[in-house]
Amino acid sequence: MGWQCTGLSWPHDGPVLGWRRSDGAGRGRVSVLAYGRELGFRAEGERRCVGARGNPCPVPAVVPVRSTGARCPECARLDRAHSVAADTVADDPRPYRVYLAWFGPGMVKVGITRESRESARLREQGAVVFTWLGRGPLMAARRTEEVLRSALGVPDRIPYARKRAVRGELPGVAGRAAEVEGLYRRAVALEGAGWPETLERLPFEAVDHGGTFGLDAAAGVTAGVVTGLADGGAVGGRLVAAAGPDLHLETAADGVVVLDTRLITGWDLAGADTRAALSVPVLVTGGAGVQDGLF
Repeated sequence: MGWQCTGLSWPHDGPVLGWRRSDGAGRGRVSVLAYGRELGFRAEGERRCVGARGNPCPVPAVVPVRSTGARCPECARLDRAHSVAADTVADDPRPYRVYLAWFGPGMVKVGITRESRESARLREQGAVVFTWLGRGPLMAARRTEEVLRSALGVPDRIPYARKRAVRGELPGVAGRAAEVEGLYRRAVALEGAGWPETLERLPFEAVDHGGTFGLDAAAGVTAGVVTGLADGGAVGGRLVAAAGPDLHLETAADGVVVLDTRLITGWDLAGADTRAALSVPVLVTGGAGVQDGLF
């Protein structure tokens, strides 16, 4: 019985990949990822649902190879039913924080996260820089989030494709902190005209993840993005950076390729040659044109 990938997570020490036995037995395990280390794996069999809320899928159902959710419809509904982001939880007594996250020039969003999670949510989204705006009860945090989205003209979501497109050409640490600080000042200027009284404003502090993600040391345009795996398909290369769910791999023949780890969840993965040519579909983004196919 093999090991099924359960996805990438971001504890304080850096990115880790999670695993559990394909039959659901026993405890899971994690693999710590380090920049400069070579990675190689091959997909085996069929991609199956990862379940919901820490529980395995009862079927387990086969899921599409290009889905970033890796859940069957039933497990997806169960997972969403307990999601703060889906606005289905209104009575959570735990404190929440409102944040301002920056992903690239002019690419900003406002969001909320449970205070006990600290900044893990920001690393999971691939926020290059962020600052806290305030803390308080869930509904006060949600109301502030809505007010600031409207007042600042920022979206509630930014597609990962847009985030990836700017990572190779980010401004320096001082420049990106300055843009976040300008938006922070605009946000707190609205404190008397829409912020709930129960939300405590927090001071500005730009937290920069450029070093954490390895982006400052590995700046450069990526050559392509993996669009999915298939039975027998292999990916290998040297890990040069990671941000959100993405691994930036320097391959032997095709330059730096981005692997969205949401596409490998649900697969049984076996070891593979780290220097072999890629044998998975890749969207070519560097150089001339865009092509969906194999390198």
